[in-house]
Amino acid sequence: MPAILNYVIAVIIAYLLGSIPVGIFVVRILSGRDIREVGSGRTGGTNAFRAAGLTAGILTAFGDIAKGFAAVYIGRLLGGGEPALEAVCGVAAVAGHNWPIFLNFKGGAGTGPNVGAAVALWPWSAVVLIPLAALTLYTTGYASVASTAAGVFIVGIFVARAIVLNTPVAYIGYAIGTLILTGLALIPNYKRLVAGTERRVGPRSKSATPKPE
Repeated sequence: MPAILNYVIAVIIAYLLGSIPVGIFVVRILSGRDIREVGSGRTGGTNAFRAAGLTAGILTAFGDIAKGFAAVYIGRLLGGGEPALEAVCGVAAVAGHNWPIFLNFKGGAGTGPNVGAAVALWPWSAVVLIPLAALTLYTTGYASVASTAAGVFIVGIFVARAIVLNTPVAYIGYAIGTLILTGLALIPNYKRLVAGTERRVGPRSKSATPKPE
């Protein structure tokens, strides 16, 4: 099979993996609710938490992380370890999550698959990403801020590795691409942050006064 065809197949599979609406399945099974009718209407872990509680949020987050992780490995398998293809597959998984073909292109913000893909590209990134993103979410209470911070951390990780260890520049392209996709998906959240109407989650939400989105 020609290499280019392998690459196309890998990217399509990565996008379709990203499009799997884990949050819809988890929330439906645990609570019978439709996650799209709760809170922001997004399908990610934060809204799953709003819709069906902590267990739903955790399961959805890990499911979304797995999508990004698997997408990179699909690229690795079909591309023979070509870094550029792995990077593109990671971006495709985030795009699929944010704009899933199965849900009329209305999904999440890409944080879960972004983290999963980053971990697949460099496993030790989990040691940096998960605590820092969790700390940002805990201290601010804003999932949109934590998602953006995670994207920025990912860029920083792969830029630093490229400078210090001469790792593939394609991974920097992946990080910048997914940060842009996350930012595009979060534009409504940024507007609410500026207006002071963004919803909070976790302990901070108790002291906040939520307003309709």
